[in-house]
Amino acid sequence: MTTTLAQRVVAGLKERILDGRLAPGTKLPSESDLIDEYAVSRTVVREAVTRLRAEGLVETFQGRGSFVLTVPEPTSFRVEASAIRTQHDVLAMVDFRLGVECEAASLAATHHTPAAADAVRAALEAFATAGPDHAVEADFAFHRAVAAATGNRFYVDLLDSLGPMMIMLPRTRLPEEFSHHDATHVDRVRREHDSIGAAVLARDPETARAAMRLHLGNTRRRLQA
Repeated sequence: MTTTLAQRVVAGLKERILDGRLAPGTKLPSESDLIDEYAVSRTVVREAVTRLRAEGLVETFQGRGSFVLTVPEPTSFRVEASAIRTQHDVLAMVDFRLGVECEAASLAATHHTPAAADAVRAALEAFATAGPDHAVEADFAFHRAVAAATGNRFYVDLLDSLGPMMIMLPRTRLPEEFSHHDATHVDRVRREHDSIGAAVLARDPETARAAMRLHLGNTRRRLQA
């Protein structure tokens, strides 16, 4: 019961903090005022303030009371190409993609809609027919289509934050035989994409995850070589 009452106090105060009625630096109403306003006990009020403090919305100073902190501005995750300078940075980015995109492929296999499936097929076809000058964009478009097929916007937001540079930067550190001008390499990547796409479309999450891991793992091995 105490927890439920505290949630009500937290919700009321949080709403006032977030909409600006309790501005940063403002002192919270006193315990007595909150007890009267919400018709709760002192224990409930103190639990509510503790929760607000845990969420980083208020700070309490002994003998002075609790004050509203500045609510952090929402930020978008961004990776600037200029910040990825070394071979170590590029390998780290591929490792990051392994952690994200393997699970994305699995979720895409589980959750894709007919429209998402059509988008994956279209991306596969576009990559197969793309010339060297458009291969990076087509490669990225396939990975983005898989991310979108998860139905989870955070995967798409994350890949959009990386953009085609997640494909381009590793390419700049590979020998010529691994470029988009090399027909053998392009065919190898196309087959890796086909394996991922087939597993996604077949609703086979484990195979989709493994196919994506093989594809990105091959990229990593080529970079290390």
